[in-house]
Amino acid sequence: MAKHETLVSGMAGRYAEALFALAQETRTTDQVAADLATFAGFIASSDDLRRFIKSPVFSAEEQAKALGAILAKAEIAGITANFLKLVANKRRLFAVDDMIRDFNILNDHAKGLSRAAVTVAEPLKEEHVEALKKALVDVAGGKSVEIAVKVDPSIIGGLIVQLGSRMVDGSLKTKLNSIRTRMKEVG
Repeated sequence: MAKHETLVSGMAGRYAEALFALAQETRTTDQVAADLATFAGFIASSDDLRRFIKSPVFSAEEQAKALGAILAKAEIAGITANFLKLVANKRRLFAVDDMIRDFNILNDHAKGLSRAAVTVAEPLKEEHVEALKKALVDVAGGKSVEIAVKVDPSIIGGLIVQLGSRMVDGSLKTKLNSIRTRMKEVG
């Protein structure tokens, strides 16, 4: 597991590495990733569930019982269900978001996949998305790149790209703010 040291760290990273190693061993990484995405979707869509997971007030038994019902409803079974139940029993459910994020980092790395978040002022045409992907593949060192595009008219124009830990803000809003700041310094 030493090869993953720089990708993930901390308690959540250790849990994610263990789950990833087991998923690789059993050749179920795609299924585990899909199950974790489903579970993350449940968390994202429910304020009550988020509070329940983060709250230290509930006992491990209460969390495990509620988790069992959620897993049944979401049709999550096998390795993922066992992993989430273990996390609940170890009183680590509060960090499950980080564990899921770290699992995805390890899975993406193993597949040679990079993810980019792109913010634009207006929706992009498909040919622009493809051109952006090609440019980002070069930046990512030849890895395939998956892009999540977010439209935010407040950036006025240009784009903001985040690829891993790197971020480039080429938005018109940022450029105008920079000019405004420089003009204040001069005056």
